[in-house]
Amino acid sequence: MTDPRTELPIGVSGARRLKVAFVGTHGVGKTTLCFDLASQLKRLDLGVELVKEVARRCPLPINEGTTLDAQAWILHTQVAEEIAAAAHYEVVICDRSVLDNYAYLVARVGRRSELDPLVDGWIRTYDALFKVPVLGAPSFDGKRAVSPTFQIEIDEIIDELVAAFGVTVHPLDPADRDGWIRSVVGTLGLPGAPPQIDLFGADSGAVRTL
Repeated sequence: MTDPRTELPIGVSGARRLKVAFVGTHGVGKTTLCFDLASQLKRLDLGVELVKEVARRCPLPINEGTTLDAQAWILHTQVAEEIAAAAHYEVVICDRSVLDNYAYLVARVGRRSELDPLVDGWIRTYDALFKVPVLGAPSFDGKRAVSPTFQIEIDEIIDELVAAFGVTVHPLDPADRDGWIRSVVGTLGLPGAPPQIDLFGADSGAVRTL
């Protein structure tokens, strides 16, 4: 079997590293995709780390009532956590990128001349970005905004920023939700995950793949 490490791009340190992010508005399933992709890549014996959504730990207001300070905290914390993860793991999967975090700031205070260069530069450090489409209104989870209007507003700003910064984003097909991870792995050019042996099947003499 092909060693998946040879398929990883070479990072600035000279080691083979891969950093991908799922971008999109809230309530579209990015977190689930992160865990699904991590599971798939760990089956290839790759060291994988997730950078989870940092906004959930922000000590300042978020969602519709957010502030410039809150979004600046989120933006810089995202960058710091990606740096830390990339220092120790071969693959870093990000639940959001600096681009969609910036979209929430732009929604409330507009683009900022002091932050545009940071976002423009850092967005180029991802090896691949995947845009998750809106398939339904967000559900309340104790933190997430539930307004469909706000959800769509952020989605549209993300698309505007993608065009403004001229970055490549791979859109996931809204009609093929079950095929998203397969599409992501194919876009990354990695070999498919190896079959898993069912150790607890009724027929212990048979090998069943999942």
